[in-house]
Amino acid sequence: MVDIDQGKRFSFPSTSPPQNHSLGVSMTKRIRSAAALLALGGIAAATLVGCSSDNSSGSTDGKVTIQIGDRPSADRPEDQKYFDERVAAFEEANPNIDLDPVETGYDATTFQALAAGGSLPDVMSVPLTEPQGLIKRGQAADITEALKSEGIYDSLNPTVRKLTEDSSGNVYAIPTNAYSFGLVYNRDLFTKAGLDPDNPPKTWDEVREAAKAIKAATGAAGFSVLSTNNTGGWQFTGITYSYGGTVENEDGSKATFDDTPSKDALKTIQEMRWQDGTLPENALYDVQSQAQDFAAGKIGMVIGASDYYYTAVQNLKLPAESFGIGGMPQNDGTNGTLSGGTVQIVNPNATDAEKDAAVKWVDFFYLERYLDQDTAVSDAKASNEAGSVTGLPGLPVVNSDEYDQYFDWIKDYINVPTSNFTPYREASTDIPVIPEPVNNAQEVYGALDTVVQTVLTDQNADVSGLLSQAQTDVQSRLGR
Repeated sequence: MVDIDQGKRFSFPSTSPPQNHSLGVSMTKRIRSAAALLALGGIAAATLVGCSSDNSSGSTDGKVTIQIGDRPSADRPEDQKYFDERVAAFEEANPNIDLDPVETGYDATTFQALAAGGSLPDVMSVPLTEPQGLIKRGQAADITEALKSEGIYDSLNPTVRKLTEDSSGNVYAIPTNAYSFGLVYNRDLFTKAGLDPDNPPKTWDEVREAAKAIKAATGAAGFSVLSTNNTGGWQFTGITYSYGGTVENEDGSKATFDDTPSKDALKTIQEMRWQDGTLPENALYDVQSQAQDFAAGKIGMVIGASDYYYTAVQNLKLPAESFGIGGMPQNDGTNGTLSGGTVQIVNPNATDAEKDAAVKWVDFFYLERYLDQDTAVSDAKASNEAGSVTGLPGLPVVNSDEYDQYFDWIKDYINVPTSNFTPYREASTDIPVIPEPVNNAQEVYGALDTVVQTVLTDQNADVSGLLSQAQTDVQSRLGR
C-alpha cells in the first residue's frame, strides 16, 4: 500500500494483501499517481521477460549506461508511455547517463536464478521483506555513499531505512513505498459510545474496553478480524508482532509462533469473541465483506493501514468524517507493527558510477514528489482535479520533516480529513516497523487462517494445541 496516492489517470484493481503481501498493495481499487503506480508496477505484474545476458552497463566516452527494471509491459500502454516519458526526461536532465529500460520485475520463483547468473538489472524493485536476505547473500550493492552523495540518505525515514541496513548501518536498498498496520475505527460509533474519537485505543486492553462500550451503546460489533484467503494469518501475524512475538526467525528457517506472545495474542481474540461478545457472529470475513460491514456501521474497529480509506470511503461510501485510524495497539510497551512495501536495489556488481546513476534515477522517478515542491504541487493539483483522493497520510518513506513539508506544499489540494489520521502518524514515529515473514509467508498465513477460524467458531478451542500443530505443519515446509 502506498503512503500517498496522487492519481493522475490510471485506475486499476489492487490485489488482496496476502496474495501479494510483500508489495504493500492496498485492499481496494484506487487511482494512483504514475509515480506511485510505477513504484509497484513491475512487482505487481510479477512478470519477468527475457533480458540479455549482457546488461551492457558501463561507461563510454564519459557516459554511464545502466539497465533499469520494472518497465510496464505492452498490455499496460498508458503506464508504459508514462514510464518511457520519465526515462526521456531523466536522460535530458542527466546527459551523462543513458538508461536501458527492461520489463524485468521481481518474481520470487526466478529471482535467485537471475541473481546467480548475473542477469539482474542495475536497479530494480523488490519487496521490503527481501533486503536482509539479499545483504547476507551479497545480492545487493552497498549504496550508502551514493545516497549521501545524492543527498538522499538523511531524507529517508530512518525507521523504514533501518530495514535495508546491515549491522554496521550500511544501506543496501532505497524504500520507495511502505505501509504499516494500524487500528482503523468508525469515529461516529466512538462518539455514540462515549469514546474520544481523537484518542483511539493504544493497547489491547483499551481495545477490549472500547469494543465493549461500542457493543453496549450501539449494538455494533466492537472489533473484527479477518480469517479467510490467508488474510487471517496475515493479520494474526501483525497482532503477534504487537505482543512482542514473531512467526518466523530472522532467516525464515524456523516457525516461531508456538510461543507465549502468539498464545496471548490468540487468547485475546478468543476472549473477545466468547467472553466479551464483541466480535461479529460472522467468523469468515475476507477483506471486502469485512469492509462492507465496517462502512455500514456494523463494526467499530478493524486492523488495517491508512489506505483502508479507499475501501471504506471512496468505494463503500462511509462518510469521510467517520473514518479514523490510530497506531497498531500494543500489548505491553512498544513492540512493533507489521509493515510491507517496496524497495529499490542496485546490482552488487555495479561500479561506483553506476551506483550513483542508479540512485539518481530512483530519486528522480520515485522520490521527487516528496522532495521537490514543483513536482509535489503539480501531482497533487492533477490528482485533485481528476477527483482522486489527494493527500492521504500513511507510513512515509521520507523523514518526518520532509513529509510535513510535502503536506504543506500540497495543502491547497488535499481532499481528505487529514486530522483524522493524526493518531496514526503520531504512532508511526514511536512503534517499530517489522517486515512480513521472509520464507513461505503464504503457507504461514494459510496455516494461521485455520487457527483463527477455529478460535472464532469453537469457544473451547485449545489455543496452545492449535498453534503447536500449525507450527509443526509449517516447519515441515520452511526448508523447501
